[in-house]
Amino acid sequence: MQTKLRSTSKEITLDTRGPVAIIGESINPTRRKKLTTSLMSQDFTYVFELAKIQIDTGADILDVNVGAPGVDEIDLLPKVARAVAERFDIPVCLDSSNREALIAALSVMPGKPLVNSVNGEEASLNAVLPIVKEYGAAVIGLTMDDEGISNDPEVRLSVAGKILERAAKLGIPAEDVVIDPLVMTVGADQKAGLVTLTTIELVRKEFGVNINLGASNVSFGLPDRHTVNQAFLALAAYAGASCVISNSEKLTTTIRAADLLLGRDPHAGRYITSYRKMVKLGLIEDAKAGKS
Repeated sequence: MQTKLRSTSKEITLDTRGPVAIIGESINPTRRKKLTTSLMSQDFTYVFELAKIQIDTGADILDVNVGAPGVDEIDLLPKVARAVAERFDIPVCLDSSNREALIAALSVMPGKPLVNSVNGEEASLNAVLPIVKEYGAAVIGLTMDDEGISNDPEVRLSVAGKILERAAKLGIPAEDVVIDPLVMTVGADQKAGLVTLTTIELVRKEFGVNINLGASNVSFGLPDRHTVNQAFLALAAYAGASCVISNSEKLTTTIRAADLLLGRDPHAGRYITSYRKMVKLGLIEDAKAGKS
């Protein structure tokens, strides 16, 4: 199944057959004081810097989140998302729980953006799905509902089905709903990663839709988070994840390697291209230069 996203002139396809698409996560003020300050002043220079490095390091889509204390999301989300889309001509993922902010942003965005997110709670379904339909967007569906987040993969599968069913009733096709099986930290529950991986497999088998992950959550609170994230992304790609919200500077080569090993990268072209870009940017050391 394919989910098409568009900017002004560029189209990105999320495909259940791969390769894994990358949604750059850096335009998010959570624990980013410099970004919060720049958003408050409505100086988007730093936003553009973050966008560029994510694109340069492999992001296919940019997540835009302006939620921070004191920020007027209704005013700022459309300004930032539109500015990013105009400067870089890349599909945008509008990341907000504020319905009015989403409406304001959707009304000015070119192409077909992705909305992050809706979930199985009645309030969320009623608030978000109608505007996704109205503006012809695609949407990420989180597998949580009014009962919270279950540790049972079958329950998460049921929530995914509920979201898809309610979307269909509004005329939103299944290909425009990207299911997020939710990633919890294994530092708090050693089985959390396995629950997510099992949910991915169940959703793919039952509904055949594209699947998104906020992958870095899995390692929260642990030492050497990067190693845990790398291992989890490789497992998730094998289980059937179609796209991930991640730090492209740190994890693109891992994602490209997973696609290569899954037979989705002819002649290792994407992996080698990514490697060379990272070396050029100074983000990884050239193996030849290091004599390894």
